[in-house]
Amino acid sequence: MTPTNELVSTSRFRLLREVARGGMATVYEAEQVGAAGFTKKMAVKIIHERFARRPEWLQLFHDEAKLSANLVHGNIVQIYQLGDSDRGHFIAMEFIRGVTLRTLINTHRMNRRPLPPDIAAYCASRVCRALDFAHHFVDEEGKRLDIVHRDVSPGNVMLTWDGHVKLADFGIAKARTMADPAATRPLLLGKKHYMSPEQLMGVPVDWRSDIFSMGVVLFELFALKSLFTEDETLAAIDEVVVGPTPDLASRLPAVDDDLREIITGAIGKEPEARPSAAVLGRSLDEWCAQRGTPGSPERLQAHLAELYPETYRPPTRSTDEPPSLSLLTGVEVARRR
Repeated sequence: MTPTNELVSTSRFRLLREVARGGMATVYEAEQVGAAGFTKKMAVKIIHERFARRPEWLQLFHDEAKLSANLVHGNIVQIYQLGDSDRGHFIAMEFIRGVTLRTLINTHRMNRRPLPPDIAAYCASRVCRALDFAHHFVDEEGKRLDIVHRDVSPGNVMLTWDGHVKLADFGIAKARTMADPAATRPLLLGKKHYMSPEQLMGVPVDWRSDIFSMGVVLFELFALKSLFTEDETLAAIDEVVVGPTPDLASRLPAVDDDLREIITGAIGKEPEARPSAAVLGRSLDEWCAQRGTPGSPERLQAHLAELYPETYRPPTRSTDEPPSLSLLTGVEVARRR
């Protein structure tokens, strides 16, 4: 047999359980199965059939995988494979053991317990690191791709049990080299309560739109409630675009002037006035250092262990039971006994 430079392999995945269901896709905890008993825990995201039948949405799904696959950074969920099976088009990605930032905020709100300031600022500063990496990412020829996430929100930020913060879901991200379904017809992509004024208006956006969204998330981390609340599109436009910039002195009375200034800078209506992701993240780290309470993975890990004692599972512990398999073509589906 003549050696070639091509290695052909058929990857198989066991779908263990559903972990999240969104409007466009469902995410499963899974195992990649290989030779000699090899297994690796993964997350598998399968696009819903009704979207897979629409070329523009299937293109978004494919673009998410192709764009994110090369965004190798400690604060970004890693993408490993794009594939097709009898279950539909799927993306295999890093499996995160932990909770979302949305879950953390909701837990503190239900307990009527403010988030520790150092943990809130630490989570936000790490998302800023992920955004800075994406905003400045270049292709193999050294050309900047001008990536914009366009969906920065608490539900798309993962917190691992060992205290790391990872930005997920580049499903509607835009790069300079990608087609954009929102460019040819009115189409709001993202979550209204976190959109920048320019994103809500449907005009072209750049990295500064993500900064506005990050500022809204930062407010919510300290207020434990949304900065913007209108659900109807026209009302949301009026609230974010037309209305005055929210008065943070009255909305965040327990927060000092320095932090309010950081948040205000991020949610400025004029994109030119917003800081870069690197500057925003560094400002948060410096604010924590000045308070004598710098954030850290160890600090977040201890907080999650305290907050979720029943579900907290550090990476060295596993409670998975051996699955019983029902074999399907391309993807195996595991059903627990």
